[in-house]
Amino acid sequence: MQLARRRFVQLAAGAATGPAASRMAWADAYPTRPVHLVVPVPPAGTFDIVARLVANAVTPRLGQQIVVDNRGGAGTNLGTGVVARAAPDGYTLLLAGSPGAINATLYQHLDFSFAHDIAPVASIERAPLITVVNPSLPAKTAAEFISYAKQNPGAINMGSGGTGSTGHVAGELFNMMAGIKMAHVPYRGEAPAITDLLAGQIQVVFSTPGSSISYVKAGTLRALGVTGSKRMDVLPEVPAIAEFVSGYEAVSWAGIGAPAKTPAEIIEKLNGAINAALADRQLKSRLAEFGAVVMTSTPAEFGNFISAEIDKWGKVIKFANIKPE
Repeated sequence: MQLARRRFVQLAAGAATGPAASRMAWADAYPTRPVHLVVPVPPAGTFDIVARLVANAVTPRLGQQIVVDNRGGAGTNLGTGVVARAAPDGYTLLLAGSPGAINATLYQHLDFSFAHDIAPVASIERAPLITVVNPSLPAKTAAEFISYAKQNPGAINMGSGGTGSTGHVAGELFNMMAGIKMAHVPYRGEAPAITDLLAGQIQVVFSTPGSSISYVKAGTLRALGVTGSKRMDVLPEVPAIAEFVSGYEAVSWAGIGAPAKTPAEIIEKLNGAINAALADRQLKSRLAEFGAVVMTSTPAEFGNFISAEIDKWGKVIKFANIKPE
């Protein structure tokens, strides 16, 4: 009787540990074929370039190629949805970013949840925006800009790459925290907004560094401040907006996500490979060309960061009553 009971306990223990052991073995073997990284924007932009730089750097560390798969459309919702519905096996990943955190509140009827259907894997980088104005504007500092906006209500048109873009919500956060009201003028992409800013058709753009830094250095646009918590190494003379508006911060960011329920062992393996790649000096240097700073994290830390971003931009969207186009 005791022998039978002992045998039952042994079998039960084996049954309990068997699936875990199987998962561990599967994770150890992963990946056995190419991994697809869905980039939810068209090719050639900064977001796409970041994806390709990271894919190239991580590929040798995984032992399988990471294939970049551009699925642009619907403000990044199309590509994000593809990953949310993919098999949770580690072979379909998402280049997640600030648009996903913004869209979580902006769009009311998505067939996926960015917060619940995308598992955080690893952060990659964060980059502040640059608040640039046409030099004809009399304000030469952020403080003077705020004063001018208050004294001339309705006189400032703020361009952006589109309704709900990172530049748009960064400007609305500035409205909210500085107590001013800029009129939003959406464009189909940031490039035409910068073109109109140069021509004096609009007065300000909260711009990605890649779109405006050359104009700032040439003196054809004036930088009032950067939207990170501190100054940028590439523009050390330009103050952070936070130096004038305490607590202000708005950054674009990128990281890697996976379908929810992807095994933790696979997520940890990907996180290790990505963090190792981000330690490479050459990759750091290339990302710095876009004004980006490497941001490494554990999956849990990245998840907390995403949750905070969703909450932050949700408040701004409701404050400004932003509706999708």
